[in-house]
Amino acid sequence: MTGSRAGHLAMLLFSLLVAGSFALGSLAANEITSSALNAVRFWIATLIIGAAAFATGGVTRAACDASWRYIVLAVFFTTYFVLMFEGLKTAPPVSAAAVFTLTPILTAGFAWLLLRQVLTPRMAFALLVGALGAVWVIFRADVAAILRFEVGPGEMVYFWGCAAHAVYTPLVRKLNRGETAVVFSFGVLLAGSGLLTVWGWGDLVATDWMALPGIVWITILYTAVFASAATFVLLQFATLRLPSSKVMAYTYLTPSWVIVWELALGGTPPPALVLAGLLLTVTALILLLRDE
Repeated sequence: MTGSRAGHLAMLLFSLLVAGSFALGSLAANEITSSALNAVRFWIATLIIGAAAFATGGVTRAACDASWRYIVLAVFFTTYFVLMFEGLKTAPPVSAAAVFTLTPILTAGFAWLLLRQVLTPRMAFALLVGALGAVWVIFRADVAAILRFEVGPGEMVYFWGCAAHAVYTPLVRKLNRGETAVVFSFGVLLAGSGLLTVWGWGDLVATDWMALPGIVWITILYTAVFASAATFVLLQFATLRLPSSKVMAYTYLTPSWVIVWELALGGTPPPALVLAGLLLTVTALILLLRDE
């Protein structure tokens, strides 16, 4: 398998795993503070990825040089996750996932600023199509709401998290100095765990962990193992093999995967008009993945 094909496969799996965090996160978001939940999940993910990094012998002295890189990246990625769970307190999972699909167009802008990666006209058109589809879903196919620009508070909070994620993606390529995806992920996770522990110490101490409902622990374990550890490695892996805009193109699949997750968890399908927006996001994905 070529490097680019492996990168595409990694991002396909990434989009499926990320979608699960929306479906489960919405069920647990109001049961625990975002900072406490994310601090625990980051430490679990750090232990998993750290064990893999040390087992493969990749944690070398060179990988520890300029450790400030991991801290900078961790600031952006922890911001994304905290704001995601804050947004899910009020935003429906499919709507939040639609906000996530705005990440590629934001990523393209930051990729130009940081890496001077230039969009072709077709890629710019694809990002516009995807953004239109996202807006249609975010406003729940309500034209009047679009004209009044009535954005829910949860969606607005999460949008700023997505902006942080958009900075993170090209920044990985800029700051990586040849470290493997596992080692680089370990550095970012370790830095993120420390930041979240300091930031959310008050919430960590105040939380009655034994009284939390089961869905919170399911969400913590899922997001730690699959939506943190696994997606961290998949994202780093793909970012080093694909242009940033193509990496984030796979976020356009997330709302569709969320619907699959919600149906599997006993939810109901969204209205037919909302599905039209999802079709636009999938169209954008196809356009972005085609070679020039």
